[in-house]
Amino acid sequence: MSRLNKSNQMQHAQDISAITQTMSARQWLLLLLLSLIWGGSFFFVEVALRGLPVLTIVLGRVGLAALVLHVAVRAAGLAMPGGAKLWAGFFVLGGLNNFIPFSLIVWAQSHLTSGLASILNATTPFFTVMLAHMLTVDEKMSAGKLLGVLVGLIGVAVMIGIDALSGLAGEVWPQIAVLGAAGSYALAGIFGRRFRALSPMVVATGQVSASTIMLAPLVLLVDAPWRLAWPAPEVWGAVLALAVVCTALAYWIYFRLLASAGATNLLLVTMLIPVSAIWLGAGFLGEALSLHQIGGMATIALGLLIMDGRAARRLRRWLAAPQV
Repeated sequence: MSRLNKSNQMQHAQDISAITQTMSARQWLLLLLLSLIWGGSFFFVEVALRGLPVLTIVLGRVGLAALVLHVAVRAAGLAMPGGAKLWAGFFVLGGLNNFIPFSLIVWAQSHLTSGLASILNATTPFFTVMLAHMLTVDEKMSAGKLLGVLVGLIGVAVMIGIDALSGLAGEVWPQIAVLGAAGSYALAGIFGRRFRALSPMVVATGQVSASTIMLAPLVLLVDAPWRLAWPAPEVWGAVLALAVVCTALAYWIYFRLLASAGATNLLLVTMLIPVSAIWLGAGFLGEALSLHQIGGMATIALGLLIMDGRAARRLRRWLAAPQV
């Protein structure tokens, strides 16, 4: 390992502190940025599906992201670590964070409305709170966390609208698939904590590289890409945006947040993704915001405030202060 790489790794390790139960303003801004990026990914997936099958899209997304991140690692003066144990961890992380959830959600969305899929995917923080309580020592469940998640889930349901819930009576397996993806994301957030001594860029690169290796033979067997028609330019553009912005950049932010804010705080992003998608539609596509969407966003904001805990602590201090 080069001297510059050692220096960068040591500096990153010095920046890591204990998991914070309350996020800073900078962490909240990064979380909002991540939600905007992943909120836009639904549009790019829809465009890509016009010319490519599911597994080929997922492989293009992680494979191109791996190339971009390997270049970024070199440009930053870092080096990818070796060791069978570490790379076995990258393969587990890539499976939990990319291979399994990407494939399940894209397949499920061919059977479900996007609104219902968004509601089911937004259960990720609920799974995370429960699993982190059982599997970690520093992210135990509290009444505030649980209440905040439940209020946030109600907000997502209100924002998407009652019509999206009409599909709950049918299409059981696609619904289970999205819930399985949510659980996989939650496990990935908890498992990924073990890499927080490494640079976020290195972890992101290891994860998508492992996902690419796992997906490549499956795509060759299932999709036989050499038989596919040549995709239109907009399809290539959508895959490129998914790879560079929604995967390479997004997972660099993801692992920065995971190292400092923890899995429970980080995966609140899944409740914010529908908010960002609706705001992007209103801002760039001229779509009108309805009252139930505004009310749902306000309810989500309330859930996030409850989970953050600062407002409640200040209120308790104010109530406990002697009156003069």
